[in-house]
Amino acid sequence: MRAKITKRLVDSLTATESTGDIQVWDTELLGFGIRIRVKGAKTYFVKTRVNGKQIWVSIGRHGSPHGPTEARKKAHDILTDAQDGNDPAETKKAERKAITVETLCALYLKEGCTTKKASTLVSDRGRITRHIIPLLGSKRVKDVTRADVERFLQSVAKGKTAADEKTKTHGRAIVTGGKGTATRTVGLLGGIFTFAVDRGYRDDNPVHGVKRFKDKKCERFLSEKELGNLGKALRKAEKEGENKAAIDAIRLLMLTGCRKSEILTLRWQDVDFEWSCLRLPESKTGAKIVPLGKAASDLLRELPKHEGSDYVFTSNKEGMHLVGIQKVWDRVREIAELTDVRLHDLRHSFASVGAASGDSLLMIGALLGHKDAKTTARYAHLSDNPIKQAADRIAGVIAGAMG
Repeated sequence: MRAKITKRLVDSLTATESTGDIQVWDTELLGFGIRIRVKGAKTYFVKTRVNGKQIWVSIGRHGSPHGPTEARKKAHDILTDAQDGNDPAETKKAERKAITVETLCALYLKEGCTTKKASTLVSDRGRITRHIIPLLGSKRVKDVTRADVERFLQSVAKGKTAADEKTKTHGRAIVTGGKGTATRTVGLLGGIFTFAVDRGYRDDNPVHGVKRFKDKKCERFLSEKELGNLGKALRKAEKEGENKAAIDAIRLLMLTGCRKSEILTLRWQDVDFEWSCLRLPESKTGAKIVPLGKAASDLLRELPKHEGSDYVFTSNKEGMHLVGIQKVWDRVREIAELTDVRLHDLRHSFASVGAASGDSLLMIGALLGHKDAKTTARYAHLSDNPIKQAADRIAGVIAGAMG
């Protein structure tokens, strides 16, 4: 079909199952046209030749900013470039590769991590803002090399991006850098460049092959004696008037191996007393069921329910859950003389008790809600009691035989 492409014409055209897709060629500009799909899409295009090769270039869908007048002007520019031997597809590809790392990061946060959890995105934004943009932001994506990434790794590790600045009225942002931060930020950078490859901004990922520092996991396991000291410290803090909800939240962390966020946002509707479990609709690894031991169930049964709030641990603000327990924890661990122990170490300790008691890594992983067996493997060295017993028994038999 040939006709002068006008807004009235384009608005009037409709493709149906019987007609199939409709293609209209403009009578004023050779090679310019519009395609109307059966599903309703109306797209302007140009057909031409560059150095003897036939090419089709999509201009954009009908509507703002692509009306017939604007689309015809773009088509004219493309046809002119084609006559000069310039392939518009290659030009478009080159333009994509000319974007900076800062622009790429903004696009990644907007479109490349839609499945990430809010807490992960907060960390990603922080690493991008504090480390990636200051050191690589102005560099063009296509120009970043493996050597650039290696220098970036060393710079962050040496504290080149370290900062201590005021953020809000009473807030401060303290950025220290270090090997752990460098390793994790380069990991994020690898994901950003994978996104760049997928979108055609470059053909390879410069992070591949970069040797990072070993990311040491901070793991601290409480001994039986330390657990006893912590229990005494909690009772003492409670008698001295410490926040009761915070004390109980810490106890439940110890008895379940849950993450802090899972306990502080726990709702009564997620507590299943009949089956002795927590049915968490959301966690770091998605929805999961947390089995409850008798001690944990008994603790929950004793907790009061607050009118106007469905949260198990409520804050002073009406309808809100308890948020900050770090200050309470700092005072409790000082009483217990365990100042090096973090709240997250209570989760590690829960797992370590199970491992030392002979529970399988599969069982421990199920209790903690691990999706990857590698995550649970860190507790393997704690479950070697049966092996030590076997070694002791065998050595004893040999020693006896030897007199």
